[in-house]
Amino acid sequence: MIKKLRIKFVAINMSIVTILLCVILGLVFYFTSANLEQESLRMMQSIATQPFHLGVPGEMGENVRLPFFTLRLNPRGELVEAGGGYYDLSDSDLLDDLIQDVLASPKSFGVLSKYNLRYYRVETPVNPCVVFADISSERATLQNLLQTCLLIGGIGFLFFLWGSILLSKWAVRPVEQAWKQQQQFVAAASHELKTPLTVIMTNAELLQSAEYSEEKQKGFLQGIVTMSGQMRNLIEQMLELVRTDNAQAKCVFRDVDLSKLADYAAMTFEPVLFEKGLKLFTQVDEKIHVSGDESQLRQLVDILLDNAGKYSNENGSVWVTLHKKGKEHCVLQVINEGPSLSKEELVQIFQRFYRADPARSRNGSFGLGLSIAESIVKQHQGKIWAESQNGHNCFSVVLPCV
Repeated sequence: MIKKLRIKFVAINMSIVTILLCVILGLVFYFTSANLEQESLRMMQSIATQPFHLGVPGEMGENVRLPFFTLRLNPRGELVEAGGGYYDLSDSDLLDDLIQDVLASPKSFGVLSKYNLRYYRVETPVNPCVVFADISSERATLQNLLQTCLLIGGIGFLFFLWGSILLSKWAVRPVEQAWKQQQQFVAAASHELKTPLTVIMTNAELLQSAEYSEEKQKGFLQGIVTMSGQMRNLIEQMLELVRTDNAQAKCVFRDVDLSKLADYAAMTFEPVLFEKGLKLFTQVDEKIHVSGDESQLRQLVDILLDNAGKYSNENGSVWVTLHKKGKEHCVLQVINEGPSLSKEELVQIFQRFYRADPARSRNGSFGLGLSIAESIVKQHQGKIWAESQNGHNCFSVVLPCV
C-alpha cells in the first residue's frame, strides 16, 4: 500500500510539474516568436513608407534588422520596379511567383514558407507595394530556442522527478509509520487476546465432559471468569487508548490544582501498595496549578502509581514528588525500587503492548498504560520520560503551569 501511495504521489506531482513546465516554456517560445514577428512587421512597415529611398544601396536603415527587398506593382498586379539591394532580383520568374502568391492571399501580412520570406502588402490606388523580408535567421533562432526549451524541460523533468521521489519518502513517512504501528497494534492485540481465548475454549470443552467432578468443573468455570475479566480489561485499555488519541478536540482545559490531585491519587493508592508490602512516600508542593483536563490528569497519576506498584521489588518503596521547575513548569515524578531498565527499555516501555518483564502479563499488565500516559502528556503540551539508576526507576512528567 505504501509503495502504491508513493507512486501516486510521484505521478500526481510530476503531472503538475509537467503541465507547469509545458506552460512556462510554451509561453517563452510563444512570446519570443511573437516579439520577433512584431519586430519584423515594424521594420517592414518602416520600409513601406519609403520603399525606394532608404539611402545607400546595400546598407540597412536605422530600423532595418533583416535582409529585404521591395516590389512595386501597377494596378493590374504586374511588376513595375524592384529594389532593396539585398537580393538578386534578376529572376523575373521568381518575382512573378512571389507576386502571384501574395496577391492570392487575402491577408496583407503573412509568410511564404517555401521561400523563407515574410511579406507586407501596402495597398495604394496608384502603385501597390510589397515588402519582403528574409526570416531564415528568425526561424533558426526559434529552432535553437525550441531545442533549448526541450533540453531545459527534459533536465527540469528529471530533476523534479528525482526531487519528487525523495519528497514522496518524506511525505509518506508519517503514513508508513502509522501503518506499521497499526499492524503492530493489531498483531499485539491479537496475541494478547489469543491466550485467554484459548484458555476459555479449553475450559468450556472440559466443562462439557462428564468425566470431571463438580469441584474441577468449578475450577474450569473460575478459569473462564478469570480469563474473561482479563480480556475485558484489555479491551477497556485499548478503547481508552483510542479515546485518548482522539480526545484532543473534545477536551475542555480548565485550571486544575495538580497538588491536590496528586495527593488524592497517592492517598487512594496507599492501601493497594500496602497490601503488596510497599511503602509510599509523598513530597508534593502546594498550590501548583496547570491547565488541563482533570480526569485525564488523574488518570495519568494513577497509571504511574499503578505501574510503580506492579514493577517494584518486594518490600520496596514508592515516592511521589511534585515541585515547580522555574516559573512556568512543574515536575511530577513517581519513583520505585525495582529491576533496572536498560537504555533501550527506557524508550520502548512507552510503546504499545511492550512489557519489560513479559512474565507480568498475567497480573493485568498489557503494556498499554504508559502509552496512554504519554498520549495524555502530549495533549497537555508536556514531556514524559523514564530514568533508571541504582535500582530506582523514575518516571518524570513536565507540564506547563498556569
